[in-house]
Amino acid sequence: MSGTPRSPMSDSLVRHEKWDEVELESVTGEIKRRLFTGDRMMLAHVHLAKGAVVPKHHHENEQLTWILEGALHFWIGNEGEPGYEERVVSAGEVMYIPSNVPHKAVALEDTFDVDVFSPPRQDWLDGTDSYFHQSDE
Repeated sequence: MSGTPRSPMSDSLVRHEKWDEVELESVTGEIKRRLFTGDRMMLAHVHLAKGAVVPKHHHENEQLTWILEGALHFWIGNEGEPGYEERVVSAGEVMYIPSNVPHKAVALEDTFDVDVFSPPRQDWLDGTDSYFHQSDE
């Protein structure tokens, strides 16, 4: 292990916030999110209105998606290629998406999910997540 170990109780390193006080960002008219980020991981509350579309994209980040309310229909991989699949992830279910796997999602009903990314989604932090505003393939 390199570097100096961090004290787990140091006020300068530990952050504690109420979700309701974290900024609610409007990604599109149908998708809103709140982000909480550490050095090597990110937690996101994502609210999707019924019919909201997350266009096909991929990223270097590993992703965990936990559906708390509602359901998302996912298209995973590239159609016609090995590993392509469709699946519905509903309330109480969690899904892991490996690094660089293309995926798209549509909200089948009003949906609230928690996403965890490692490392953090830099495109979400700096506003370069332009795939939300492109037409789908």
